Amino acid sequence: MLELPLSSLHRPAAAHAPNPWLLLLMHGVGSNEQDLFGLAPYVPAPFHVLSLRAPYRMGPQAHAWFDFTVAADGTRSIDEPQEAASRALVAQAVDQAARRLGIPAARVVVGGFSQGGIMALTLLLTQPALLQACMVWHSRLLPQALGDAAPAAALAGRRLWVSHGVQDNVIPLASAQAIRDHAQGLPLALSYREYPGVHEIRPEELRDSMAWLQDLTNVMGK
Repeated sequence: MLELPLSSLHRPAAAHAPNPWLLLLMHGVGSNEQDLFGLAPYVPAPFHVLSLRAPYRMGPQAHAWFDFTVAADGTRSIDEPQEAASRALVAQAVDQAARRLGIPAARVVVGGFSQGGIMALTLLLTQPALLQACMVWHSRLLPQALGDAAPAAALAGRRLWVSHGVQDNVIPLASAQAIRDHAQGLPLALSYREYPGVHEIRPEELRDSMAWLQDLTNVMGK
């Protein structure tokens, strides 16, 4: 069992994988590490899968990366100290897991759904040296973190998957389009997809996401 600053579940990479990768996953608000760990059977065999639990407890088996409120006009306000603390814990977990598993940053991917996607995207934008790629499902760009963004040149060669539901009733499609627009101004390889559906990962979306991961190992894992 990996000793990390956040509780986690771990599925090891296949024993025969010559150059294993690491995929760290982060759940949405009100969930826990069991949630995205359910995707582990679909993740390509060369990946260690590590599903993290957010540090702030909301209730039984319910956790969050940071507290937030939504005003009547849709404006969101977040607990910025909580977000900063969670971001630091995620960075530590990514670094420590990679070191203990002997995996270089060039074979590390972080991903997340909803608020977990915010954490994954923010890590990519602020500490790209820790990872090679990022997967963002049904999420949004966090304006409060952009002041900590790394120089654009530091993102050269990184890869980003962004997907969203056209009928998402929790985080509007416009939020994913804002991520797309921001990423298009950066020197990274963006894969952006929209799918029919609401605030959930649909089968086609999951299949395409996993194909993107497999392609990473084919193109960059040699």
